[in-house]
Amino acid sequence: MYIHSRSDAALSIRNLTVSYHNQPVLWDIHLDIPTGVMAGIVGPNGAGKSTLIKSLLGLVPSLSGDVQIHGHPYAAQRKRVGYVPQRSSVDWDFPTTALDVVIMGLYGRLGWFKRPGSKERREALEALEMVGMEAFTDRQISQLSGGQQQRVFLARALVQQADVYFLDEPMAGVDATTERAIVDILRRLRDNGKTVIVVHHDLQTVRHYFDWLLMLNARVIASGEVDKVFNIEHLREAYGGQIAMLSDSDALMFQASKVT
Repeated sequence: MYIHSRSDAALSIRNLTVSYHNQPVLWDIHLDIPTGVMAGIVGPNGAGKSTLIKSLLGLVPSLSGDVQIHGHPYAAQRKRVGYVPQRSSVDWDFPTTALDVVIMGLYGRLGWFKRPGSKERREALEALEMVGMEAFTDRQISQLSGGQQQRVFLARALVQQADVYFLDEPMAGVDATTERAIVDILRRLRDNGKTVIVVHHDLQTVRHYFDWLLMLNARVIASGEVDKVFNIEHLREAYGGQIAMLSDSDALMFQASKVT
């Protein structure tokens, strides 16, 4: 049984509202995600999933709301948070190597004016090895495949040794081998007491990947343990359209109208 007390939560949100051009994108979000879970965030296109992550990290402004990481404001907890953005938001033509990208993850600890030394280089190499990218240390990031780029950014988050990790669709556009590798790494983090929060798009894998779930469509549709909230009623409320559960394979076949 997970504890949902705010004081024990890895992430706690109260009254969060975000608006673009005077149109609410997220409305009055209340949420507690417990420590040590692998949590998925799902919802239709335009539901505000990525906006939620960015607003929590201060990357987009919010109209109102209070966000706490392990009981303290995010501003005081930045060093305890790792972030992997969507691949589409990264300038992959920037001239830098895979190793340099990972070392950038250490600047929060070092500060921008202290040069990384042999210790930091060793940590970055270990993180690249964890994601299976040790052979690409000196490769320009633009020369890597999409899946390889995603692994490098995951290594950048890992080297921060954070307590809470936010990942924005890390499995989007990667091959099956890379997806399995990413999920295995995230599970290891969870098993070591970290909290992993993932924006996810594939409903068929929700039950297999996550133990905690937020279903979102501008507001919180449901949140809690996957077995309790991932059901046909909540899916219909979040997605509309035609949704059918196939109990024989424990998979979910889904067709829904896109939300713009």
